Amino acid sequence: MVFFYTNSLHKSISILFLKYLFSIVMILGFDPGRDKCGLAILNNDKQILYNEVITSEDAITVITKLINKYKPLKLVMGNQTTSEQWKKHLKDNLNLSIDLVLVDEKNSTVEARKRYWEIYPPQGLTRLIPEGLRIPPRPVDDIVAIILIERYFLLKVA
Repeated sequence: MVFFYTNSLHKSISILFLKYLFSIVMILGFDPGRDKCGLAILNNDKQILYNEVITSEDAITVITKLINKYKPLKLVMGNQTTSEQWKKHLKDNLNLSIDLVLVDEKNSTVEARKRYWEIYPPQGLTRLIPEGLRIPPRPVDDIVAIILIERYFLLKVA
């Protein structure tokens, strides 16, 4: 009887694990720009699996590698600035087997600058500078890509 219970428990855990495994969805976030681009991969648990700021000329190569590695369900991109050019560029240069989704990127850079300081709290004398006057020491395009994915998840829920 104990063996049956253990076997049954093992089977239940295996089924739950498989359900969890197959419910993980990867989303690729892309904040396109003229000189640099932000990229991020998040899963549906909002775990950041990858984020980086890259040059625009490397974007197609890096996106291809990310698609092959993470197998994202969608590519989420902002809808302002250079989005139409990049949308065409992506379709022309990638064999997009995933959906391309545009989301509102209004104020995303401002939000990313604020989020930067939440992720990397100021150290030393920087702590004394009022939050609104702090400037992140590096580009925040990858954080913008994260925010775009989060906005996509909010749209899905609404």
